[in-house]
Amino acid sequence: MAIKKLLIATLMLSSAAATSAEKFVVDDIQFEGLQRVALGAALLKMPVRVGDTVSSQEVSKVIKALFASGNFEDVKVFRDNDTLLIKVIERPTISSISFSGNKAIKEEQLQDNLDASSIRIGEALDRTTLSKIEKGLEDFYYSVGKYNATVSAVVTPLPRNRADLKFVFTEGVSAKIQQINFIGNEIFTDEELVDRFNLNFDVPWWNFLADEKYQKQVLAGDIEALKSFYLNRGYLKFQVDSTQVSISPDKKGVYITLTVKEGEAYTIKSVSFRGELIGKEDEFEQLNPFEEGDTYNGAAVTSLEENIKRILGESGYAYPKVQTIPEFNDETQEVMLAINVEAGHRIYVRDIRFTGNTETKDEVLRREMRQMESSWLNSKSIDLGKNRLNRLGFFETVDVQTQRVSGSDDQVDLVYNVKEANSGNVNFGVGYGTSSGISFQIGLQQDNFLGSGDNVGISAMMNDYKKNISFNYRDPYWNLDGVSLGGKVFYDEFEASDAGIIDYTNQSYGTSLTWGFPFDELNYFSIGIGYKHNKISKLDNYLQIEQYLQSAGDSYDDNNNLLLVDDFDITLSWTRNNLNKGYFPTAGNYQSASYKITVPGSDSQFFKTQYDVRQYVPLTEKHEFTFLMRGRLGYGNGYGNTDGNDNLFPFYENFYAGGFSTIRGFGNNSVGPKAVYQEGQANNPNYKATDDSVGGNATALVSFELIFPTPFASEDARKQIRTSVFFDMASVWDTEFKQINDNNISAGSEYYYDYSDPSNFRSSYGAALQWMSPMGPLVFSVAKPVEIYEGDDEEFFTFTIGRTF
Repeated sequence: MAIKKLLIATLMLSSAAATSAEKFVVDDIQFEGLQRVALGAALLKMPVRVGDTVSSQEVSKVIKALFASGNFEDVKVFRDNDTLLIKVIERPTISSISFSGNKAIKEEQLQDNLDASSIRIGEALDRTTLSKIEKGLEDFYYSVGKYNATVSAVVTPLPRNRADLKFVFTEGVSAKIQQINFIGNEIFTDEELVDRFNLNFDVPWWNFLADEKYQKQVLAGDIEALKSFYLNRGYLKFQVDSTQVSISPDKKGVYITLTVKEGEAYTIKSVSFRGELIGKEDEFEQLNPFEEGDTYNGAAVTSLEENIKRILGESGYAYPKVQTIPEFNDETQEVMLAINVEAGHRIYVRDIRFTGNTETKDEVLRREMRQMESSWLNSKSIDLGKNRLNRLGFFETVDVQTQRVSGSDDQVDLVYNVKEANSGNVNFGVGYGTSSGISFQIGLQQDNFLGSGDNVGISAMMNDYKKNISFNYRDPYWNLDGVSLGGKVFYDEFEASDAGIIDYTNQSYGTSLTWGFPFDELNYFSIGIGYKHNKISKLDNYLQIEQYLQSAGDSYDDNNNLLLVDDFDITLSWTRNNLNKGYFPTAGNYQSASYKITVPGSDSQFFKTQYDVRQYVPLTEKHEFTFLMRGRLGYGNGYGNTDGNDNLFPFYENFYAGGFSTIRGFGNNSVGPKAVYQEGQANNPNYKATDDSVGGNATALVSFELIFPTPFASEDARKQIRTSVFFDMASVWDTEFKQINDNNISAGSEYYYDYSDPSNFRSSYGAALQWMSPMGPLVFSVAKPVEIYEGDDEEFFTFTIGRTF
């Protein structure tokens, strides 16, 4: 065998050690060391073919090409007569990837990072790429203050040229900020400037929300906040000359020093508008927040620019440019602001498309749009369409994008991307309360029936005191004008004594039909007609019911203690919905008011009105913290007279308070007036109060709630879970019941109080967690009454599935 001549020896990472070799014509090409890589695949990577004349320069290209394929760790090229012999060592194949010691970075994030670098199971192992990944991960840890962190990629060889890859993390502890210093500040003290920072140091022990850990990204945001602080106070030429971050020798402490140049505060000389004003200069002038002599305010200038863009956007100019150009007078410390406006092309909307709605039909989304196709683009209408989709309650998130039409400078497409929520399900509910016992609820409730937007439900529930089955249907777009049509049929059995109410049994059934009419984008009116039959038995002869039974006339059979009532009613209602979304709202206002009256000729002639309000006030920019205020007012009474007796408000329509839906922490219906019985002679009566609630014809409820991020929950989980702390207050009273002389009340008086006094509020506080589960909304709350009166049923835990608050 002829002696093989080494043409180029061991070239790593495209560096070659070349020997001088004469040119020759290649008769054959042979490989040694191929295992996983096929011969044909290796030859395809070669820039040299049989019959080519090669020199050391061409051989160098061969080596570079084989290394560039990513399949080889080592390549050597030999000449055996006129045969080109290539000896290779293949890179091992990754058999498995594992992680150890990582806490600050999730494995999913690490795997995504490896995938982006082509480090996957079954791929060839590139040690150079591993080194870059190690360094990149360590740089990440350094950016969040973990300066002792190390990342090592451990490669364990396996048979058949395979390898296990394990990333070993030693994260250590985050360095804490020991001091933040400022150099050059004279107008504001160090303490005033540090208050602008999210980074903290020397935090008191009781401030458990503060974080002393250093993070590079947070420092960058704090510097921008510092610049805004000065700009908002007129210091236009403020700048941060340098930022120094020093680390203690043990890498556990960080010292930050910022050198600043404050400059002087400037006042406004004038504000002018120029450029493409499209005839709206007067509107722009009205937006101007400055008067001559006012101190410059950077936030106000930014707001002015955004408002100008908004006006242009509402007129079809989708991509305006608004720039404020200051002209300084350093002698007088004044600045003239020139607002330059470039409106650009006026834009039409070509198409409106929807993505993400796999269940909901396009027409359901399209009918909520206020921006029309083939019309001028209007940013206000676009946002309004987004808000209306959010309020439907069918979607977790709604985003809208404006996409330019290729080849056109005056057309765009709108794309609304939605993520559908669970708007309907087969619902099985279980609840427990100290007064209601265990309750069960089962039914089909579909707020978006077959993706049509229609509301269809059939439900049944049973607990210690109530059995109910109902069917309801509502078409929100019965016609093209947005008029809705809905109806309901129900059957109900109610055992009042088991609900903490004075004893009676009511078997009822009925139906209703409702039409709704939109007044504008926020206000909605509806009118309904209904019929309800009540068969009430087992009535107790307590004082509060005596007057009503006297006025009931033929409806009451005193021999059989039976009350049969047929009521025909008309209901008028108004709703104003300005919530930012229907699914876990965080901002906006919701109000509703209803007025129900039975028509003349009904067995009971009465009216009943109720007003509810919810106000969400976001406390942070991203709405992580939100303050919720809820209120309710209710009042009802009879009208007219029957057989000379004034008609009274029927006891079976009374308001009650206590329990999950009104005042948490109290037993169901336990708050409010109690039953009073007359004893003794009529001319010298005594009275005995009980602990059975009778309700009243008036009620008031107030609730305050702080909604906050769920501790230890991920961002995705927080979209499904809501936590809060609350304070509830409620009162129920009777405006028609005559006050009894306290001196005549016998045993049981601890249950009695002035039924006509609305100031007898009960209150409680506690915490709640709401989870939008696949089965439906699940709520768990723990509440403690502020003060328990004798006879009030105290309830410390409430656990309910299938109900929201």
